[in-house]
Amino acid sequence: MAYETLQYEVQEGIATITLNRPDVLNAFNEQMFRELQDVLRAVERDEAVRVVIVTGAGRGFCAGQDLAEMRARYERPEEAMSIGEHLRSRYNPLILRIRNTEKPFIAAINGVAAGAGCSLALACDLRVMAETASFVFNAFAKIALIPDSGSTWFLPHLAGYARAFEAATLIDRLDASRALAWGLVNAVVPPDQVMLTAQEWAARLRELPARAVGFLKRALNRALAFTLEQSLDYEAYLQEVAARTPEHRERVEAFLRRRG
Repeated sequence: MAYETLQYEVQEGIATITLNRPDVLNAFNEQMFRELQDVLRAVERDEAVRVVIVTGAGRGFCAGQDLAEMRARYERPEEAMSIGEHLRSRYNPLILRIRNTEKPFIAAINGVAAGAGCSLALACDLRVMAETASFVFNAFAKIALIPDSGSTWFLPHLAGYARAFEAATLIDRLDASRALAWGLVNAVVPPDQVMLTAQEWAARLRELPARAVGFLKRALNRALAFTLEQSLDYEAYLQEVAARTPEHRERVEAFLRRRG
């Protein structure tokens, strides 16, 4: 399927989704929501896809909501859904699908990520960031809103409450070095190395057993809300399922042959 606001390709098990509205730093509009929902459904269903890379075209990763489109809604309130409805029907399903799809997602943060663009990056399982890129979490406060699309959950879980509050209020641009120090990204590299690093990670993840990686993602997501006792029990359940897969038996045999 051809997309207007995205580029999508799959090569050797690695899917790459490129947000493609570079003139507005890849800000979300209605067309992009529809296309992202479609492409994420395709990713989820396509067994050939083992890993997903999300990045942006041009000099930005994603600037969040297209404010020109938002202003148009306010000018025609009788035709527009409320902002709460907009979040529940547009942003929230995207974030949840990324988290719940049992395939690894890598954010290749090539430029500025602002507002909900930060949430899109943080929803991914791994993040590599250009040295010149930055997060702008306080974009919400500047227009008298609060962080949404999961940022109030991701930020304190990754960086702690105090840093989350600081990022959402006082910091105009959270640069790559601080993002790395705060645990918001896994690596910071020169701009020309962002996609190369993401592709290298994707190639390594592609070689791991798909079901085991999916179970790991499921267990880590649950653990963020579980007690230790609940996590121990859930680990035992998933391990039992994983141990019954042909992949497990095959890899144990391969390991023993190599050792012998």
